Amino acid sequence: KDWVGEKGVRMDGAFVGSPLAGAQARAGWRSAPPRAARQATVRMATGVARNANMAKLQAGYLFPEIGRRRNAFQAENPDVEVISLGIGDTTQPIPDHIGSGLKEGVLKLMTKEGYSGYGAEQGTPALREKIAQKLYNGAIKAEEVFVSDGAKCDIARLQLMFGPEVSVAVQDPSYPVYVDTSVMLGQTGLYESSRSQFGKIVYMPCLPENDFFPDLEKTERTDIIFFCAPNNPTGAVATRAQLQSLVAFAKKNGSIIVYDAAYAPFVRNPDCPRSIFEIDGARDVALEVNSFSKYAGFTGVRLGWVVVPNELKFSDGSAVRNDYNRVMTTCFNGASNIAQAGGLACLDDSGLGEIKSLIDYYMGNAAILRETMEKLGFKVYGGTDAPYIWVHFKGRNSWDVFTEIMEKTGVVTIPGAGFGPGGTEFVRLSAFAPRDKCEAAMKRMTDAFGTS
Repeated sequence: KDWVGEKGVRMDGAFVGSPLAGAQARAGWRSAPPRAARQATVRMATGVARNANMAKLQAGYLFPEIGRRRNAFQAENPDVEVISLGIGDTTQPIPDHIGSGLKEGVLKLMTKEGYSGYGAEQGTPALREKIAQKLYNGAIKAEEVFVSDGAKCDIARLQLMFGPEVSVAVQDPSYPVYVDTSVMLGQTGLYESSRSQFGKIVYMPCLPENDFFPDLEKTERTDIIFFCAPNNPTGAVATRAQLQSLVAFAKKNGSIIVYDAAYAPFVRNPDCPRSIFEIDGARDVALEVNSFSKYAGFTGVRLGWVVVPNELKFSDGSAVRNDYNRVMTTCFNGASNIAQAGGLACLDDSGLGEIKSLIDYYMGNAAILRETMEKLGFKVYGGTDAPYIWVHFKGRNSWDVFTEIMEKTGVVTIPGAGFGPGGTEFVRLSAFAPRDKCEAAMKRMTDAFGTS
């Protein structure tokens, strides 16, 4: 065995490929190096340079970091029952009719007649058609629907399609995946600690002062605009007039809107569209990302979709849909057959009824969280058209607030700073916990922060 250390030097002092190394190999050299040398081998680096874009990323991804801090708190306080109002993971069981679809998908695979292997990377024709008809009322075509394993993965695949040369705008605050994938793809400059922002990204402030909608007259032109409504983390939802102005802005500048509608079923306000394609002209400038995760409790099942209209073109006139199809067929083998069977059940009338019941349940939780925090005297946003409550702690650092709440109550929240500098004074509460946990958490908050 050749024992190789730093810079290609073997532990016996010979360079790999040198006459000495070759002679020793021909002579049957097999003696093991000393223990210290073997330990050095373990620490050996390859000759492959690290992707410089990965090195730009700041610390770990937000939600694993929350989990790490929660686990550390639990280890130090083993008798405390920690209640999580943090990560937006669903907690209610998959309903009967939707579950029966998943079950049927499994049973089919157990028969000769029903077995299926690889499917179309774009999704089964039946599910693509049903998404187009049931969720978009026929406003889109089935061929424009790309079924996937979830919206988060779709963002990464879209970024792969766009490549490193595009310029990007994001809401501030916003879901971290937009910024982090931009960094990984090389679309950004270095992290500027004085601003808590990456260079070359256009951050669009979405704050209470501007009704959580960017001032487009002051927004620099970019190639790509990431826009999420209902918004994660603020819980704000864009009105029809606001989305009309966004589409007009994209048309004027020749930009593409990546519209994240993962929380669309939570919208109750009739003046707030559930899809960007409810806006005239959006098919020329927008694509839409969505997911069954929050619709039907599919966070672990993994099923989503992207709508890429045929009209959407790059500057050279080529269809965006064709390039995204190329990415999907190269980098993806199609969503699980079982998950897609569940998706079909979701879109039956019975499944849609079950989804409505789930949404009603979580929005009931949101009302409890919102009302309690308002009674405690905090300024609260969201929670009416989205499952997130955005609580303002004026003049406070959100990581400090996160720590204080956890230490005083055993309740886990999400510090707003993790979503961008615009969230520095806010924390996010998630309504996806079970009802009894939401009620218990609010009782603890009242005990800790209420006034006599």
